[in-house]
Amino acid sequence: MSPETVARWQFGITTVYHFLFVPLTIALSLLTAVLQTVWTRTGNSAYLRLTKFFGKLFLINFAMGVVTGIVQEFQFGMNWSEYSRFVGDIFGAPLALEALIAFFLESTFLGIWIFGWGRLSKGVHLASIWLGAVGTFISSIFIIAANSWMQNPTGAVFANGRAELNDFLALLTNPVFLTQWPHTIAASFVTAGAFMAAIAFYRLIKAKAAAAPEGDLVAYRKGTKIGAWVLIVAGLCTIVTGDLLGKQMVATQPSKMAAAEGLQTSPTPGEAAFQILPGVELFPGFLNWLYGTDNIQGLDELEAQFRDYGYRQQVFIDCLADNGGSPQSCLTDADGKPLGQLDLQAGFADQLANIADRDQIGDLAPDSTVAFWSFRLMIGIGLLAMLGGVFFLIAVRKDKAPKPSGLMTAIAVAMPLLPLLANSFGWIFTEMGRQPWIVNGVLPTQLAISPDPTLAHSVPILLLTLILYTVIYGVLAVFEVKLLLKYIKIGLPPETDVPPVDLNKDEDAPLSFAY
Repeated sequence: MSPETVARWQFGITTVYHFLFVPLTIALSLLTAVLQTVWTRTGNSAYLRLTKFFGKLFLINFAMGVVTGIVQEFQFGMNWSEYSRFVGDIFGAPLALEALIAFFLESTFLGIWIFGWGRLSKGVHLASIWLGAVGTFISSIFIIAANSWMQNPTGAVFANGRAELNDFLALLTNPVFLTQWPHTIAASFVTAGAFMAAIAFYRLIKAKAAAAPEGDLVAYRKGTKIGAWVLIVAGLCTIVTGDLLGKQMVATQPSKMAAAEGLQTSPTPGEAAFQILPGVELFPGFLNWLYGTDNIQGLDELEAQFRDYGYRQQVFIDCLADNGGSPQSCLTDADGKPLGQLDLQAGFADQLANIADRDQIGDLAPDSTVAFWSFRLMIGIGLLAMLGGVFFLIAVRKDKAPKPSGLMTAIAVAMPLLPLLANSFGWIFTEMGRQPWIVNGVLPTQLAISPDPTLAHSVPILLLTLILYTVIYGVLAVFEVKLLLKYIKIGLPPETDVPPVDLNKDEDAPLSFAY
């Protein structure tokens, strides 16, 4: 097993584990702010109780997300130092802004929100949770911008032996970012909506069985409906943004989408069929309509094209088709720049061509099995989650409360897990589909690993840390689940309002915390 393989497994495990918490943090922060806003404006105690209930679950998840995300930064330096050296001028900018702006905004105002109950006016306290939620969204912008740059490295040139940023605005207007960010946010609300609906639904059927007060039933029913509607609407937004993102991936990463659709060889122009299973084709021409091009190439042709002309985007493929396969008029555009190559891709092309040992690049196509199935599992599980939202609305219509049963409990337990799985498969597809590049069309993954063969590059050390991370994350998962289950079992707080701020209270009295 090579050091690169172990390092990739290590980073992949930590990343997927960390992202289990991220979408719930992003969307649940805003949903908590909305619940508190409704309570502030209406005075309806059901929304206050839901705010406190889901706010507590949000904070548990937020804390775990912060802890698990720190490890990734160390891996950039220890395992992927050559990558850090190559892209540090670019990748460091959005990550630094995320820490300086977003994280401090989140941590500061969430702290104020936690300790401000009963000590701040309703308006100021409400503003604190909104500012904390804004911080989570700003954080997502910078993180997704950095990842989108790896998929489509805009606004950079090759100089002084590394990639250098020459247009920060291009980083934030990257067409991949403009579709990937809303797709990620929509998927986050699918996750939070399923989480809220499922937990409220579970508590509803338990409260009904225990003959709980009507106020509890009303609050849980509201939580179920709000979560279900968020899940359904966000699911529809995920479909729309996913379609737009798919078109961008075809334009910038044709090999990723060829692998996702199981196309080893190029189909007849205009007749690319959808494969529901490997080799089981449906609807000839559907992929051409879906992705907006008649010229979808297979992995074999894309590999040959790379060896002949270097990395090229879909516009080069379309040009070849329009010119009968003759490359002479397609090598450059009207301005004399390489057609289908970004500045960084074109600037690094000579260095890429001069790599003596092409084994350093590895396979010139993604793993089609992983891409094919992760793409379909992402879509299929996401659609199943949306159906769950419809089920919840039907189950609580006309103020109903279903009777407890094993089936109802199983649905409530499964529903929060479905979006988490869909998100995980989506990121596996996104990252595995980019291979063999760590920076698409520029830096091969095998050249990005740390060069030291005796320390971070050592297979035994990498395996040891991989095992340790996995064990530690497993322990953290146990604590996370236990905490969530504990407070879910406790349920809604008592039906009381937050006491008014006592302006005559001694200002020198010590703070007390009672969330």
